[in-house]
Amino acid sequence: MYIYNVKIHTMNSRAEVIENGYIEITDGKIKKIAEGIPAGIDIDDFNGDGNLVYPGFIDAHTHLGLSGNGVGIEGEDLNEDSDPITPQIRVIDGINPLDRSFFEARAAGVTTVAVSPGSTNPVAGEIVCVKTAGKRIDKMIVKTVGMKLSLGENPKMTYLDKDNTPVTRMATAALIREALSKAKRYMEDKEKASNDSELDPPDYDIKNESLIPLLSGELKAHFHCHRADDIFTALRLSKEFNLDCVLVHCTEGHLIADELAEEKAAAIVGPIISDRSKPELANLTTKNAGILNNSGVKTAVCTDHSEVPVQYLPLSAAIAVKNGLDKESGIRSITSEAADILGVSDRVGSIEEGLDADLVMLNGEPLDLYSTVLKVWINGSKVYDISERNHKHERNKRGED
Repeated sequence: MYIYNVKIHTMNSRAEVIENGYIEITDGKIKKIAEGIPAGIDIDDFNGDGNLVYPGFIDAHTHLGLSGNGVGIEGEDLNEDSDPITPQIRVIDGINPLDRSFFEARAAGVTTVAVSPGSTNPVAGEIVCVKTAGKRIDKMIVKTVGMKLSLGENPKMTYLDKDNTPVTRMATAALIREALSKAKRYMEDKEKASNDSELDPPDYDIKNESLIPLLSGELKAHFHCHRADDIFTALRLSKEFNLDCVLVHCTEGHLIADELAEEKAAAIVGPIISDRSKPELANLTTKNAGILNNSGVKTAVCTDHSEVPVQYLPLSAAIAVKNGLDKESGIRSITSEAADILGVSDRVGSIEEGLDADLVMLNGEPLDLYSTVLKVWINGSKVYDISERNHKHERNKRGED
C-alpha cells in the first residue's frame, strides 16, 4: 500500500522532511520512503492531496483504559491501595481497550500510549506501551517498558487515611529500598543456586520476581515525583540500585534543571493543562518543559489521562511550545523523544524504514489548534478517517443507520 502526494515529516534523527513524497507499507511496516509519485498506484492506495504526514503521536504517561470513561468506582482500576508494595500488578489485566477514550485517542492521532498504574503505592506495578486500536489488549502491546514507583504526597495521603505506613516521605523511600533490597538478594540467591547444584533456590516470591527486570535494567524506573526534593530522592534511589530512571511529572524540574542536566535525566512532563490542585503543585508552570529541554534534559509531554483527556496531547505540547519549548522539540516531545524515553524507538516515534506504520495525516501543523486530523493508520491499517466519520454522522441524522 502507498500513501502518496504528501509532505512527510519523518521526525528522524536527521529531522528529514520530504516535500512531495510517498510511504510504502508492507505487512504493517514502513518499507520505503521516497520523493515523487510511486509507480503502480491502485484503488487501495491513498492520495494525500498535499497534506502533512507525521509519525503517530505518543502519550508517554497515561492511565488509559484503567480509569473508565464516564463511570464511577466500578470502572476505576488504576490503584490497588490495599498494599503499598505491589510490583506484581500487571496493567494489562486492568485495561479496557473498548473504553471510548481509545477512539478519542485515535481521532487525535495518538497511536501509542504508555499505560501506568496510579501513584498511591510506593511500588505500584508495571507500565506497558500499547497501541490505541484493537479489541484485545494482548494484541495491542508494544512492550512492557517500566515499573511505577511513587514519591511525595500521593502515597503519604493514601496510607495516612488507612493508619498504615507510609505516612512520611522517609517511610515511602524506605519501603522502596526494602523492596528493592529484598529483590536484589532474591535475584542473587537464584543466580547462586543456578550455578551450584548443592544450593536450593529461594522459595518463589511474585513480588521479588516482578522486580528482577527492573534491577537487571530490562525495565526503566518511572518515578512519580512533583517536588524538587522528591525528584532528588528518585535520583538517589536510582543510583543506589543502578536503575534506569525516568522522572514522571517532574513539576518542579524547572527549579533544578541544571542539576537534572548534569544527571542526564529524562522527564515526562504533564499534565500541562492543569490547576494547582494540591500542595506539591504550588510551583506548576507551563514553562517547565521548555526550561528542562533547553537545559539539556530529555523531555516528553504527557496528558496523564484521565487527568487531562488523551485527545489533548497535541494541545498540551502546543501550550509548552507557546511557553518556551521550541516547535521542533514540541513535536518530538510527543513522537521521537517520547519513544526514546520509553525505549520503544525501534518500533514507533518516527517515519523510518522497518518501523511500524503508525501515521497521522493532517491538513496543517500538529500543534496548530486549527489543524484537523484527517486519517490515522496503526500497523498499516486505517483506524480513523474523518470523511468516513462525517459521512456516517450525516447518515445517522437522516435515520439511515
